[in-house]
Amino acid sequence: MRIHIKQNLPTFFSALSLIPLSLISCVALAQAPTMQSAPLSLLVPDRVFDGHTMHADWVVLIKGNKIEMAGPQRLKLPEDTKVIELKGLTLMPGLIEGHSHLFLHPYNEVTWDDQVLKETRTERTLRAGLHAKATLMAGFTTVRDLGTEGAGFDDFGLKRSIEKGIIPGPRMIIASRALVAKGAYGPKSQNPDLDLPQGAAEVSGFEQISQEVRTQISKGADLIKVYADYRVGRDGEAVPIFLKDEMALMAQIANSGRRQLVAHASTPEGMMRAIEAGASSIEHGDGGNEAVFQRMKEKGVALCPTLAAGDAIEQYRGWKKGLTPEPARILAKRKSFAMALKAGVTMCMGGDVGVYAHGDNAREMELMVDYGMTPLEVLRAATSANAKIFDYADKIGSVRSGLLADLVAVEGDPSKDIKSVRKVKWVMKDGTVFRNEN
Repeated sequence: MRIHIKQNLPTFFSALSLIPLSLISCVALAQAPTMQSAPLSLLVPDRVFDGHTMHADWVVLIKGNKIEMAGPQRLKLPEDTKVIELKGLTLMPGLIEGHSHLFLHPYNEVTWDDQVLKETRTERTLRAGLHAKATLMAGFTTVRDLGTEGAGFDDFGLKRSIEKGIIPGPRMIIASRALVAKGAYGPKSQNPDLDLPQGAAEVSGFEQISQEVRTQISKGADLIKVYADYRVGRDGEAVPIFLKDEMALMAQIANSGRRQLVAHASTPEGMMRAIEAGASSIEHGDGGNEAVFQRMKEKGVALCPTLAAGDAIEQYRGWKKGLTPEPARILAKRKSFAMALKAGVTMCMGGDVGVYAHGDNAREMELMVDYGMTPLEVLRAATSANAKIFDYADKIGSVRSGLLADLVAVEGDPSKDIKSVRKVKWVMKDGTVFRNEN
């Protein structure tokens, strides 16, 4: 593997002359005065995954912070064009993490309750900044962050700090404070006279729901997250905690502002209520059955399975992965995931990272392959599919003209071996290179 930047264009074009003429079209870009308005960079990798298909002999032209062109072309460019050779590497869209909690860190370090109750907001925000950097360096240029878990609206400040260049990090699609039914979430106290700080926004009834959703939007939320069910049944089992009509109101208000409703749901009834209410994606979906997944397919609702979270939690509880049999929870998840695939449900790539370490986002992609998807399907899920699910396909998720220059280069071919996504050698976000290993 070698990454090399060259300014000597004649040498570069001599090399390009080896490409068959059938793959070459000349574009006299040097004659277009608009090309001088922003710097140009020509990326020359071994192959390009464009978010849908793998291509050989492609080059990608970057103008400012956007993709100007992608394809098998020989270009006549201004002399000051920077040529970046990415030899031995696959260039692809910046990866998109579909379910992140930047304000959390692994539960085997500090429990969720203690993070919410005992860590200061300052500490949590500082940690979140470090998590954001680790995520970007791992090749994930966008995250859908689904709740600060007790850190209020601090994700808005983190997002703005990244946008201003104060700290490095991915693009953030934020949910801020998820909605829960009053008394349904945590932390919990054994003393009913105590009201502990909560990890989400408690609501009861249509009026509070309406007010909270509008408050979320006014504070900068890009989407609304709801807990459709939670572990508050009589015997501690998961049960639905919102009526379908209550969630439909959330979706109606969110959608009117071009925002989505996404639903944490693990029970068949909780999932079905969220689906019928207008949720765009179901997060987790552990207890889904054939009828639920068929309805998701019919309604175009995506599944974000968060395989890595369950995998991590079971190991925290003592499972010796690879040495001892898979726990019942893992076996059940394999079964429900297979049912969803068979039903043709659109898969979101998102692992609930924060339960495990930020920067280890590729863990979910590896498990999606282990659970039955092909590497190419998982690459699509982590790029173009996530962008489409989240309604950002006009900005990110593919390598094509007009989209933002969010790109990552990895060693090897991840369409053949998904583990190659861990071999990140080069990262660009918004036209700026953040990682470059020569």
